Amino acid sequence: MASEKEFISLLNQHQKIVYKVCNLYMDRHSEREDLFQEITLQAWKAYGNFRGDAKFSTWLYRVALNTAITFFRKEKNRPAIYSTDIVPDQPEDIFDPIEEQVKAMYAAIGDLSNIDKAIVMLYLEDYSYNEIGDMMGITANNVAVKMNRIKVKLKEETQKHLATT
Repeated sequence: MASEKEFISLLNQHQKIVYKVCNLYMDRHSEREDLFQEITLQAWKAYGNFRGDAKFSTWLYRVALNTAITFFRKEKNRPAIYSTDIVPDQPEDIFDPIEEQVKAMYAAIGDLSNIDKAIVMLYLEDYSYNEIGDMMGITANNVAVKMNRIKVKLKEETQKHLATT
């Protein structure tokens, strides 16, 4: 049986991966916490089968993304619960074009399919197409084709988001 201490040590070293995946798929803090716990649980369950063929970080990304996609589908089917928290008004007279572009890009990324979001996240983390392909279970050529299509879509969607602000 796999060592619990070894797993905890590796998870602590690579927990940023789990946080990034949680932030990508969940908007609310409580949902991100729930997803973090679910990813940790699923990683622990699967750790006994980790052979070390890939780096732990690559394996963890794969577990985290698969868990997040499954978790996201379950959450999407739940009825919405709206918060009564009051958000203070922000001054509307401050306009930062760079910040607006970043917001538009994140909104466009948020509109992507779950698989495309994962590919973009890994791409932004500077993983190679081969590594992304290994994590996603597709070929490097397929990743390249998907990335080209995603880039075009993100450019179009970012422009749409900017036009509506």
